[in-house]
Amino acid sequence: MFSRFFTPGKRHFEDLSEQEILALAISNEEDDARIYLAYADGLREDFPDSAKVFDEMAEEENLHRKWLIDQHKKKFGDKIPLVRRNYIQGYFQRKPDWLVRPLNIEKTRKMAEEMEMQAQDFYQAAVKRVSDADIKKLLGDLALAEQGHSSLAHQLGLKHVPDTVADMEHAKEHRQFILTYVQPGLAGLMDGSVSTLAPIFAAAFATGDTWQTFLVGLSASIGAGISMGFTEVASDDGVISGRGSPIKRGFAAGIMTTVGGLGHALPYLISDFWTATTIAILVVFIELWAITWIQNKYMETPWLRAGFQVLLGGALVFAAGVLIGNA
Repeated sequence: MFSRFFTPGKRHFEDLSEQEILALAISNEEDDARIYLAYADGLREDFPDSAKVFDEMAEEENLHRKWLIDQHKKKFGDKIPLVRRNYIQGYFQRKPDWLVRPLNIEKTRKMAEEMEMQAQDFYQAAVKRVSDADIKKLLGDLALAEQGHSSLAHQLGLKHVPDTVADMEHAKEHRQFILTYVQPGLAGLMDGSVSTLAPIFAAAFATGDTWQTFLVGLSASIGAGISMGFTEVASDDGVISGRGSPIKRGFAAGIMTTVGGLGHALPYLISDFWTATTIAILVVFIELWAITWIQNKYMETPWLRAGFQVLLGGALVFAAGVLIGNA
């Protein structure tokens, strides 16, 4: 609800007409077909059999596109409005991973599975938004078709593929947990842990007063938490992206932002300045390690890259706070 007031320039999915929903589906199928062809081209030299699977996937997406265009002609005529996913608030975006060469077969499989789940989520949401019987049937059939694409990993002959309905449901539940809680919580923890370093340590070295520093840290942490919470709620209503309730995501982001800031603010309840500062610095390292661990475990970011990004950002903000505080 809040996202309507903070995201000018984009349409909300629930405001689209049936014609615009069809137009969006057409552009989605066209884009996905091109991506599958790019996967096929990137894998053809080293994995020719897998490349053939992606060629077939592209053909199927083009067939879906034809069905949608035929339905549009039947219901609305030949002029298809230009509606693309980047015009829609909260809509999932396709990262240009297919441009990277050489393609990693395991990563390509995961990206393809993510595309399939997103397409299925879109059609399931679209079915609820239309009333025309023919359009509803077509969108429902396409939702089932996208669900059937879960056999892609089996066709590619790769390991770690769900073999039972229970496994597939568990995988989907795990994905939803990451989208709804882990991603916004991680963003909040990073923001709270890093962005509050400058004001807290600037106040510490400028005043030398632990109580005043604590008050600055408390206000910065709570303020950042409220801001991140509202930003997360406003950024995506979760209808199409499948990221879940914006309220839940807002609480996850807001709470973790506050926790991240309070972690190195609470030591300044200790009256001795250098003892408090030493403990606060140790807490910062623990926070940065926790962020790196979460990125590696849930977001599959390599340890070295995650650690470098987090430590570099934290070091720069910490240095800025110390320099400003001593100015």
